[in-house]
Amino acid sequence: MLAPRLVRMSPDSVTPGSARSAAEVNEQIRALWRRAGGSLSAQERAEYELLVIEWATAIRGEVVEAA
Repeated sequence: MLAPRLVRMSPDSVTPGSARSAAEVNEQIRALWRRAGGSLSAQERAEYELLVIEWATAIRGEVVEAA
Protein backbone atom coordinates (compact mmCIF):
# COMPACT_ATOMS: atom_id res chain seq x y z
CA MET A 1 0.00 0.00 0.00
CA LEU A 2 1.31 3.44 -0.87
CA ALA A 3 1.72 5.98 1.89
CA PRO A 4 -0.71 8.90 1.70
CA ARG A 5 0.71 11.89 -0.10
CA LEU A 6 0.73 15.02 2.01
CA VAL A 7 0.22 18.20 0.08
CA ARG A 8 1.26 21.24 2.04
CA MET A 9 -0.94 24.30 1.70
CA SER A 10 -2.09 27.04 3.98
CA PRO A 11 -5.78 27.92 4.34
CA ASP A 12 -5.01 31.13 2.41
CA SER A 13 -3.69 29.15 -0.57
CA VAL A 14 -6.99 27.30 -1.07
CA THR A 15 -9.04 29.38 -3.48
CA PRO A 16 -12.73 29.21 -4.30
CA GLY A 17 -13.49 27.09 -7.34
CA SER A 18 -11.16 24.31 -6.22
CA ALA A 19 -10.24 21.81 -8.92
CA ARG A 20 -11.95 19.09 -6.89
CA SER A 21 -15.55 18.97 -5.80
CA ALA A 22 -16.59 18.68 -2.17
CA ALA A 23 -17.72 15.12 -2.91
CA GLU A 24 -14.28 14.18 -4.26
CA VAL A 25 -12.51 15.64 -1.23
CA ASN A 26 -15.03 13.99 1.10
CA GLU A 27 -14.26 10.62 -0.48
CA GLN A 28 -10.55 11.21 0.08
CA ILE A 29 -11.25 12.02 3.74
CA ARG A 30 -13.25 8.80 4.08
CA ALA A 31 -10.46 6.80 2.41
CA LEU A 32 -7.92 8.31 4.81
CA TRP A 33 -9.98 7.20 7.80
CA ARG A 34 -10.44 3.71 6.34
CA ARG A 35 -6.68 3.35 5.75
CA ALA A 36 -5.92 4.64 9.24
CA GLY A 37 -8.33 2.23 10.89
CA GLY A 38 -9.96 4.97 12.93
CA SER A 39 -6.79 6.34 14.55
CA LEU A 40 -4.74 8.97 12.74
CA SER A 41 -0.98 9.36 13.05
CA ALA A 42 0.49 12.87 13.27
CA GLN A 43 1.10 12.90 9.50
CA GLU A 44 -2.40 11.60 8.78
CA ARG A 45 -3.88 14.21 11.13
CA ALA A 46 -2.05 16.95 9.19
CA GLU A 47 -3.37 15.52 5.90
CA TYR A 48 -6.87 15.31 7.38
CA GLU A 49 -6.77 18.95 8.50
CA LEU A 50 -5.75 20.10 5.00
CA LEU A 51 -8.46 17.99 3.41
CA VAL A 52 -11.10 19.46 5.72
CA ILE A 53 -9.99 22.98 4.75
CA GLU A 54 -10.17 22.01 1.06
CA TRP A 55 -13.59 20.40 1.58
CA ALA A 56 -14.97 23.48 3.35
CA THR A 57 -13.67 25.72 0.57
CA ALA A 58 -15.24 23.48 -2.07
CA ILE A 59 -18.57 23.52 -0.20
CA ARG A 60 -18.51 27.33 -0.05
CA GLY A 61 -17.73 27.47 -3.76
CA GLU A 62 -20.62 25.14 -4.59
CA VAL A 63 -23.02 27.21 -2.47
CA VAL A 64 -21.93 30.43 -4.19
CA GLU A 65 -22.36 28.82 -7.62
CA ALA A 66 -25.85 27.62 -6.67
CA ALA A 67 -26.91 31.09 -5.51
